[in-house]
Amino acid sequence: MSDIEILEPDWPAPPRVRAAFTLRTGGVSLPPFGTLNLGAHVCDSPDAVAENRRRVRQRLGLPAEPGWLQQVHGIEVADLDADDRGEADAHAPSVAAPDATGALRAAPPIVADAAVSRRPGKVCVIQVADCIPVLFAALEGSAVGAAHAGWRGLVAGVLEATVRALRVDPAALCAWLGPAIGKHHFEVGEEVRAAFLEQDEGAATAFEANPRGRWQCDLHALARRRLAGLGVRHVSGGDLCTYSDAQRFYSYRRDGRCGRMGAFVWTE
Repeated sequence: MSDIEILEPDWPAPPRVRAAFTLRTGGVSLPPFGTLNLGAHVCDSPDAVAENRRRVRQRLGLPAEPGWLQQVHGIEVADLDADDRGEADAHAPSVAAPDATGALRAAPPIVADAAVSRRPGKVCVIQVADCIPVLFAALEGSAVGAAHAGWRGLVAGVLEATVRALRVDPAALCAWLGPAIGKHHFEVGEEVRAAFLEQDEGAATAFEANPRGRWQCDLHALARRRLAGLGVRHVSGGDLCTYSDAQRFYSYRRDGRCGRMGAFVWTE
């Protein structure tokens, strides 16, 4: 699996915390999902998605099947410690699982846009193709989490909900902002800007007017403001744009129909 490329967060998490972000190469999906699509909801071949997930499990040496989420741009946080769906063996199928008779059935989705765990071996994962994957870790290694932060999730409070669910002093957390669509490529209307400014007038610094009477939106800057407001002081990443690098990243805004990358975090 040497052709599977990953990014490893450069953040102050302790050694027992492991994290990785997959790029788009090294899988078996055909265009327009080529090649390492991890999303089971984008109309890719289920067999291809299952094989891609298997390859990622092997490449990362994951201790268990990740807690795959059905993401809906909301603020629900899944506690993987309380959900047996995260207990699957690392080599079991990830899109389907055997029922009591031994027949394969679709695994029930976990409908949420964030996940947390305080138990070793539980793998949190977020799927993205322009939204920010935000990974969290307690500086002393007691808890990890991951959040799916597009503009709707940010304004609704997904980062705040995730930090609450971690039950760790925000000052004792570190966060990593993964690749997402950059300011120069993310054009939004006045309604998006107004939604953020209604909650935080200082968010105006994350928007720049363009000649079309709309706004260029800096998602990473908005996420940093939210984290700073929560008291999370150790924030890394946020410097990679999915839209501008088609060789490495999927981008829904750029391509429309496309695959999904994964951001993973767990404790050993």
